[in-house]
Amino acid sequence: MRNASPRALIVALSLLASYALPAAPRPNVIVLITDDQGHGDLSCHGNPVVRTPHLDRLHAEAVRFTDFHVAPMCTPTRGQLMTGVDALRNGAMNVSSGRTLLRREFPTLPALLRGGGYGTGLFGKWHLGDNHPYRPHDRGFDHAVWFPSSHLGSVPDAWNNDYHDDTYRVNGVQRRFSGYTTDVLFSEAMDWMSARQKEGRPFFCYLATAAPHGPLHVPARYLDVVRARLAAAEPALPRLEPPFRDNLVRFLAMIENIDENVGRLEDFLRREGLRDDTVLVYLTDNGSTMGARYYNSGMKGAKISLWEGGHRVPLFVRWPAGGVGGGHDRKELAQVQDVLPTLLDLCGVAAPADAKFDGRSLAPLLIGGTAPWPDRMLVINYSRMPTSTSAAGPGAASLPTKEGAAVLWGRWRWLENRALYDVAADPLQNKDVAAENPEVVARMRAHLDQWWNGVKERVNEPGRVIIGSPAEDPAMLTACEWWDVFVDQQAQVRRGVSRNGVWHLEVAAAGEYEIELRRWPREARAALAAELPKQRHVFGEFPAGRALPVARARLRVGSIETARPVEPGDEAAVFRVWLSAGPTTLQTWLDDASGRELCGAYYAYVSRRR
Repeated sequence: MRNASPRALIVALSLLASYALPAAPRPNVIVLITDDQGHGDLSCHGNPVVRTPHLDRLHAEAVRFTDFHVAPMCTPTRGQLMTGVDALRNGAMNVSSGRTLLRREFPTLPALLRGGGYGTGLFGKWHLGDNHPYRPHDRGFDHAVWFPSSHLGSVPDAWNNDYHDDTYRVNGVQRRFSGYTTDVLFSEAMDWMSARQKEGRPFFCYLATAAPHGPLHVPARYLDVVRARLAAAEPALPRLEPPFRDNLVRFLAMIENIDENVGRLEDFLRREGLRDDTVLVYLTDNGSTMGARYYNSGMKGAKISLWEGGHRVPLFVRWPAGGVGGGHDRKELAQVQDVLPTLLDLCGVAAPADAKFDGRSLAPLLIGGTAPWPDRMLVINYSRMPTSTSAAGPGAASLPTKEGAAVLWGRWRWLENRALYDVAADPLQNKDVAAENPEVVARMRAHLDQWWNGVKERVNEPGRVIIGSPAEDPAMLTACEWWDVFVDQQAQVRRGVSRNGVWHLEVAAAGEYEIELRRWPREARAALAAELPKQRHVFGEFPAGRALPVARARLRVGSIETARPVEPGDEAAVFRVWLSAGPTTLQTWLDDASGRELCGAYYAYVSRRR
């Protein structure tokens, strides 16, 4: 464990050794992470509207970390959780735009636990790469029921997924499931855990819900009770305008459905005799998308911000047989990359000798040890959402900078390398106190400089999807991996947004490749120039897809440039090109009859023919 004090290291290693003994059963592990739910979106944290009795009970039985931080966006948090390494170091630093890919050289939590004899399963959101070699079953999961990219309804997701009766990927194969998304994911996870128990094999279950991330779809039976509670609480809340008010009802209803499923999970653990021997970890992936406008646990900011409300979230850990629980708080500063080394220690699984983690094990704090905890400084940094419509230049918002960071140290928050806040005296971070605390500023600025110097050389090094590999052939490339260009919503495809970008690829083997360019995915069965009609779904309606007057398709792959006309009714423009093995780039264009560029092909299916 990096930067561990000698005494803390002895405590952690002795704990590790105790679980390595053959007579000592290793615990099962469940990590439950919800999407876009903030610190304040729990009734145990004082929320005046939502009711979360089962998560409240977990809170009462767990060790709670009250100064626990993640990234302000989905992918960076999940990459840090899976590797124990800072986002700008592991490469997974943005929610799309080619910057979700978790660098291959970093061992992942499921791979490490699988090496220690654990069964490993993912149920839900991965968000660290949709193509080989970045998919969950490429990175250590024995079994994965998952959806790609950022949300149900993202560009690479099954077309028209809507949170009900959705199509998920089971490892690499699409399969449709019946029911509401959160119910399905919990059910699949419990069935899988039951099977591992029957095998007598310890398991690691990563349960990563789609909810309450938008689109805010939830069964109607949850809405009336939440709407009534909100109406009762509204006189004491800030003014809620009707569109936000309606969205808030759906958002909180999604959380109440999650909580109901947590109750189902607890019943399952008791029924199967798994409760005592299971480490249950609950956290969320960033600050709330709603909390800053109605209730935010006394913090400023929301998802995507460096304010405290963007990244301080719950962390509850319970393990009855290991003496982890009791409903008490730990106030030590901790961060999401601490979870991996912590679980390795609790499970008695040694990391490879050359593995280096930015996180440190929280096991001494969980088991109530008296080992001194270091006076830590932590850094939060990530790639922002690009606003460019084509491959970004040097000034793009998605290019990380040293000034895009928050440095955390005790009560202090150093933001954007220019402002200092004392969150103990000023929790809403209204007053910059840098001028009054020059020594604090100097120390935090020096720490940021040192940290940045350790990551800056690789922050703009792209990850590369592999094409032509037997592990994934054909490969479906989508616009969500265009480098530094944001197109990650099926709604954007329907609108026909005028954007284009570059895919960074690695050709597995030299040969002739077929590249099939599409505006719509294959399952939509629509022509490149076609309009799609509106379509009803359980929770409402998908808007119509706008027709584009596509008359020509072009591509550039490496040094090869070619074009072909598009006839009315053509669903795809198909090219055959010879590619050499190694790194390359691919860019495409869909043009009208006058040669004017309309957009890039949002979908490209690439297969090796010979």
